[in-house]
Formats: sequence, structure tokens, C-alpha cells
Amino acid sequence: MFIDYAKIQVQAGRGGNGCCSFRREKNVPLGGPDGGHGGNGGNIVFQVDASKRTLLDFRYNHLYRAKNGTHGLGKDMHGKNAPDLVIGVPAGTLVREQETGVLLADLVSEGQSIVISHGGNGGRGNAAFSSSINRAPRRREDGHLGEERLLELELKVIADVGLVGHPNAGKSTLLARLSAAKPKIADYPFTTLEPNLGIVKLGKYDSFVLADIPGLIEGAHSGKGLGLQFLRHIERTQILLFLLDVSQPDPWKDYEILVEELRLFNKTLLERPTIIAFSKLDVMTDQTILDELIEKSNPPPIVISSVTGAGLPELLQKIQKILYELTPPPSD
Repeated sequence: MFIDYAKIQVQAGRGGNGCCSFRREKNVPLGGPDGGHGGNGGNIVFQVDASKRTLLDFRYNHLYRAKNGTHGLGKDMHGKNAPDLVIGVPAGTLVREQETGVLLADLVSEGQSIVISHGGNGGRGNAAFSSSINRAPRRREDGHLGEERLLELELKVIADVGLVGHPNAGKSTLLARLSAAKPKIADYPFTTLEPNLGIVKLGKYDSFVLADIPGLIEGAHSGKGLGLQFLRHIERTQILLFLLDVSQPDPWKDYEILVEELRLFNKTLLERPTIIAFSKLDVMTDQTILDELIEKSNPPPIVISSVTGAGLPELLQKIQKILYELTPPPSD
């Protein structure tokens, strides 16, 4: 089950109370105050965990509490600081305040972490208030409360190339052909109900991450079909690969619908490098129609068949060229 949205509550630990105590020993008159400070409460920390791919854990556990600091004691014994509560999240997680929608964190790389709620400071013991004019203070402090937050977690899949296409356009078949991923494939729309990622090899050493995301239909920007799930994840990709089914009556019209949906959702998506690929060449019987479609297209499309493998080497070369332009490989 792929879960990419969750609401949770986090409560950092409370600081321990300071102690009011006086040193009492035989033959030691006026021993003075010796109350220790309370320990600090534990922080709530979010950290990227490479073993996690979804927000499923947060569907069943909505409340996270860090431990409180321990209280101070006599004989100048300070309370122990509570450990931080480290919560693992998948790469690509956005953390927002529920009420305001303010973005608190964007966690994208393995090991990246952030303190999302700070634990309360421990209270001071009476030893801290001793002075030349107040040698027997009875004042001490309670520990401070830790921060409490209501949070929204949103996961956006991180990939180099995102497949953009209508339902049943052949995205899952292409992913399965190019990588070791095994997405569900069937001859009906919305076969893909959750994002699938695959590692595609480019030669001996290079590779890139390809994302097959639920199909897009007209009106997706307003929530129709699986549109919002699709659009949420496509924001993370560097390259948009438009996959158009040549067996449809008007593939170029399908492309215009896809572009318009992206524009209505987030027009900056259209500023990214794009590749147009006509899929299902193996079912195309009329070469004249195909030639007309290619002539209309700007930029020129790549015609492929995920079944026979036709056009796939050319497609991979094009992707590699763009990736090198975006992030040049290190020189030897």
C-alpha cells in the first residue's frame, strides 16, 4: 500500500523540575543550597531513512511523544537529559504546519535530519539562586513544556525522469522493459494506482531513476481521476517524458491536454526539459498516419515500442544527453 499523505501530532519532552535542597552534614554548619537542575526534554527529530518508501507508518500512529527530562536532586545532582525521538521518513517528505500550511522541512537526501519540535529546558535548582545577600534561597524552577505541533506530511517521489501520459498509454510496460521493476500491467485504464520507481542502466556505470506515476486525465489539476496523486509526484522529476499512444484517434490532442493540466497545476513544470515519445509502434499499421503525427510534432518525437524494443536505444541516448546537460558527469 502506497501512502503519500498523513496528519500527525508531535509532542517534545518536558524539562525536569529543579530541586530545592540544602546540604545537611554533621559538623558542617550553614551547608548551603545544593538543589540540582532538571534535565532537558527530548526533541522530536525527523530523519530520512532509506529503508522507507511510503508514509504508511503514520497512518496507524498519529501521536509521537518524546520522553521528559528527569528532575534535579539534592547534593547538586542534575537531572538526566531525555533522548531525542528520531522518526524515520522516506526521501522526498515535506513537513508542514497543519493550521498555517507553512513549510517546515523538505527532506530529500539520505541521512538528512531536522529538529521539528524542541524539548523544554530543565528548571534550575535553588543552588543557582544563591548569592551574597541570599545564602539560603528557596526558589527553584519547574521544567518548561516541550513544543507541540500538528503536522502534515506529504511524500513526493524523487526521480530523474517522470512518465507523463494518459491511463493505459504504456507507461508501466515501458518501465518494466527498461528496468527490473515489476509494475502491474493490464489492458484497462488506471492499472497503476501508486507510483513505481525503476533504476535504468545507461552503459556500464551510469543509471537514472524512472518514475511510472498514475495516469493523467483532463481535469486532473482539480482532483479528477488520480490527478492530484500524479501531479504531486511529477514535481520532483528533472525530465518529463510524455508518452503518447499512437493507437488513439488523436495522440497530439492527448498531448495538448497533458500540457494544459500541467500548466494549470504548476506552470513551472513546463520549463523543464521534455521528451515526446509515441508508444505502441507495434500496433500501428498505417505508416501514413504515423508520418503525419511526426510531422506535426515539435520537438520531433521518438517512436518506440516497449514490446519489441524499437526506438528504446534512441530514447535512452536522449535521456542521457539531457541528464548530462543538467548535471555533467565528474571528470577523471
